[in-house]
Amino acid sequence: MKGLPVLSLLLWVCAVYFVGIYLFVGGFLLVRLEVNRTSTCGDVLQPGEEPGDFCRAQPRFRRAVLLIIDALKIDFARFDPNNTAPRPYENKLPVLEETVSVRPSHSRLYPFRADPPTTTMQRIKGFTTGSLPTFVDVGNNFASSAILEDNLIHQFGQVGKRVVFMGDDTWESLFPKRFHRSLPFPSFNVKDLHTVDNGILQHLYTTMVGDDWDVLVAHFLGVDHCGHRFGPDHPAMADKLTQMDGVIRSVMDRLQNDTLLVVMGDHGMTDTGDHGGESQKETDAAIFLYSPSPLFPAPPSQSEPDVVPQTDLVPTLALLLGVPIPYSNVGQILLPLFPSHGLTEGAVGGISQLEALWINAKQVNRFLETYSGMAKDIPPQSLAKLKAEFSRLSSEYLTAVGQGRSPSPQLAASLQAYLTSVRDTCRATWARFNPLKMAAGLAILAFACLTCFILSELSLVLIRENGPGLKAPVVVALAVGGCVAAGQMLTQGYVEVAWCLAAAAFSSELLFLWRAHRSRACTTWLTPRSLLIPPLLVPLLRCASLLSDSYVIAEGRVVTFLVFSLALYIPIHLNWDGLLLPPSHDPLKAAGLVPSAALSPSTVRKESSTLLACLGLLIGSLYLSLSFHGCREEQGSCQPSPFLSPLSRLQDNQLKNLHYVLSVCSLGLWTYLLRRCLRHYGNLNSSGGTVFTARWILPLLSVCLAVHWAVSATPEDSFRNLAELISLAQLALPRAAFLLLGLGLFLIWLDPLTVFVKTRAAATARSTSLPPPRYRASTGISPQAELHHLIPQIYQRMRCSLNDGELSGGGEVDSRPAVEAYGLGTVYSAPLLLFCGLLGIGLLLLHPEGMALSFLLLLLETGALLHIHASSTTLSGLNGTHTGGFNVPWTPVVLWSLAATQFFHATGHLPTFPSIQWGAAFVGFPDGHTGTMLPASLVTLNTFASHILFAVSCPLLLFWPLVCEVRGSRGGRTYGEEGEDAVMEMRLRENPQQFSSALLQLSTRYLFILGAQVFASVCAAAILRRHLMVWKVFAPKLMFEASGFLVSSVALLIGVTLVLRVDVAVGRWFKRLVPDASR
Repeated sequence: MKGLPVLSLLLWVCAVYFVGIYLFVGGFLLVRLEVNRTSTCGDVLQPGEEPGDFCRAQPRFRRAVLLIIDALKIDFARFDPNNTAPRPYENKLPVLEETVSVRPSHSRLYPFRADPPTTTMQRIKGFTTGSLPTFVDVGNNFASSAILEDNLIHQFGQVGKRVVFMGDDTWESLFPKRFHRSLPFPSFNVKDLHTVDNGILQHLYTTMVGDDWDVLVAHFLGVDHCGHRFGPDHPAMADKLTQMDGVIRSVMDRLQNDTLLVVMGDHGMTDTGDHGGESQKETDAAIFLYSPSPLFPAPPSQSEPDVVPQTDLVPTLALLLGVPIPYSNVGQILLPLFPSHGLTEGAVGGISQLEALWINAKQVNRFLETYSGMAKDIPPQSLAKLKAEFSRLSSEYLTAVGQGRSPSPQLAASLQAYLTSVRDTCRATWARFNPLKMAAGLAILAFACLTCFILSELSLVLIRENGPGLKAPVVVALAVGGCVAAGQMLTQGYVEVAWCLAAAAFSSELLFLWRAHRSRACTTWLTPRSLLIPPLLVPLLRCASLLSDSYVIAEGRVVTFLVFSLALYIPIHLNWDGLLLPPSHDPLKAAGLVPSAALSPSTVRKESSTLLACLGLLIGSLYLSLSFHGCREEQGSCQPSPFLSPLSRLQDNQLKNLHYVLSVCSLGLWTYLLRRCLRHYGNLNSSGGTVFTARWILPLLSVCLAVHWAVSATPEDSFRNLAELISLAQLALPRAAFLLLGLGLFLIWLDPLTVFVKTRAAATARSTSLPPPRYRASTGISPQAELHHLIPQIYQRMRCSLNDGELSGGGEVDSRPAVEAYGLGTVYSAPLLLFCGLLGIGLLLLHPEGMALSFLLLLLETGALLHIHASSTTLSGLNGTHTGGFNVPWTPVVLWSLAATQFFHATGHLPTFPSIQWGAAFVGFPDGHTGTMLPASLVTLNTFASHILFAVSCPLLLFWPLVCEVRGSRGGRTYGEEGEDAVMEMRLRENPQQFSSALLQLSTRYLFILGAQVFASVCAAAILRRHLMVWKVFAPKLMFEASGFLVSSVALLIGVTLVLRVDVAVGRWFKRLVPDASR
């Protein structure tokens, strides 16, 4: 088998796809341009005064305490005295409503709306800089980089205010060396509810009574972690909110009159405790403002804001504390905190509403002018309109102040409207696209899809010795890329890698397509009629549907329907061709005038029954898999599957026990079915590494997983005396499972053969102790065969090496062969099947326990698809017209790719950021991580588990029709005659060129389907980049499709490489076998 050409072609195709995705994403998800300028005390001047130092004026407040309760949604902060049966998260913070009702001039409680993405790092950026984060910033949440834009922490330091911080260590990475004193605590371990909060409480009160601080920031994480671990509707959430109520009361008791208290959440959470998206439950947090001295000049009125945007906190705090508003702020002041114009006499550092609005508008206009001069991305008409409006408002205000008269009452409303318009304009334009990179990425992806399709159809030509190889395209790509890099260095003085990669990929694609066109091999099949076949129409229809947000939202159910429809097409098509039922009696065939069918009527009936039974199993699995879907915010009344919740979240012990029993039974059935399949084909008789893995490591891994689930489901306060042992088990069991998984996969790779050979003498001596073989790959003996040299046809080797007159001198006894080979017929599929089964258990470890049922359905659906494919292949050869090749048709390949997407949804995942199961990062690492690579890898393995399993197991589509072949089903073969056993996978070794061609064709067809989905997502994001739902639906879908393609490509390469590894091992095994037999 020609393994190197197959692997090199696949690597080249994947690399071209990767370059296209990299280019498009680089042009589509750009971070907005940051203005690295800072405000100074001389910038913010009150009108009518000479230039001076604004910061020298006495501020309204000398100190401020910021209590950030992570994920404090507004529902947690409200108090309803009429609610007699509150849920765990309701009525647990009564201090807020009590204070507002008793001391209305000292306090307010508002909904505090965050801009998406609702991840902690982006929210900290938002309420310290006053700017709006872009979509791509969400990727930085685990690798927070220092904030370079002007921000409140920087301004506090500039005027000499001492900032003391304690809590979430994200602040330390965002503001390195900016704090007077810092007490950071690790934040990423969502299972730890108390370490950060208790660490803050050890220092909070002692710091407050001291005099070495001006601004105190305390970021509590317990509420957020409780939501991630248990959800909001859990007794642990009630305990944590009650603790926060006590903290707020204690802080209020220690406040002085010149101190402002701000209690706020950075974001909310969904009903499952997640966040990251833009649903109202995720964006609406709470903000509570309080001071012992009168804070609000007037009681609550109708003009109070219904919602306070998070960016509005920045200018409000800056003016209240007497520091310049950060340069890039686009928020506006919270107006009720400032007295009306003309009522500032007697107020400490009093700035009126109109003065504050003017300072705010002047700062925003200055930023707008600076930014528009640098970025050039704000539409000119909008920019001109905003500038004209500010000029008008500025003239009106300065004229009124200069003449000593009060401005018109409408001026304040006009200034607010101007500030709102600037923020809306910035929000609409701060998705800075690079059209050139996007177009280049689209072109490379389009040509990559075409190249992949041509590769799949010309696989046999490419594998031949004189076929168009890969050497020329690679050489041209390197040369063109090098020329572009040299040109950039000469003209610009630096090299932009993206364009070098683009030039290399594009040139190699064009050269390959040109050489394929010159070979004229594509003229026979590249026609509309041959392309628009039902199996290809289904993925094309799905790709077109990706332009619809409704389809993306309902994709889980739609893909399930597509799998069902395409699977149903197989028996319908066979029946249409008259192949599903046995042919009727024909007297001409009986007389021998017309060739008889290749299969007997009983065989046809058996294959048809198998196909229909597997179709029923597939339909049942599809129906049950719908019970494991998650819910998007847009789906309204949808209820997420109860199996998505870890057992530790369940309150009902009976329900918890039921879920545990179902999960363990599913895991046990998974293990049993794998071992049963391997035993059925005689693959558990040898003593190699793969067989050791199947016999010992597979069941041990399952037991380890079941015990880990039991320990994880144990409540923390159930066995206080065994707390340390339980903690040790939570650490040791998953790590032991990871170790067993790694050992098993390594042994399969190291020694993949599952073939056991015994000679006739050994068989006679042990005939009473060994069971009869379930499968013997080689039973016939050719007396005339002579061993001339080592030929690649391994089946022929077996027959030639067993010359009955020359080897053992005995020939046969009772028509039994001189050598029996157990498991030779499934020598390729057995290690691949075990590899995927073992990998599936490892991926299940990263999921909630209830997903074991879904993984079992995945196994059953995979088996059903393989048997449907095998039976349809057998029935297709009913008329003896088999082409003699091993090519896999489009229908099973499309079904395989659709099943990967279907089980992405059936394992509780969705193409949205809030649906990411972050808990996977802490399986085996309950105390958190020191870096970001390992947790990111674990979360990726969890998210794309179905993509990985289906991609690695894709070569089974090539092997399974041979595994299930019926004697005589492959007409036209000299060894397919009556009286000879099925040769199964040995047919591949007899035709190494066709084997290589079929493997390449299968892989490129699978990559084509996946690449077409990525290309469709890219087109949708590009075309709809100004659509209302682009950042909520289409951009996340693009990110998940692109990431899924990257993961699937790597997994497919692993599966193909494992097949090549088995082929090499089989060749070496036979080289050892033949000399031994010939001596």
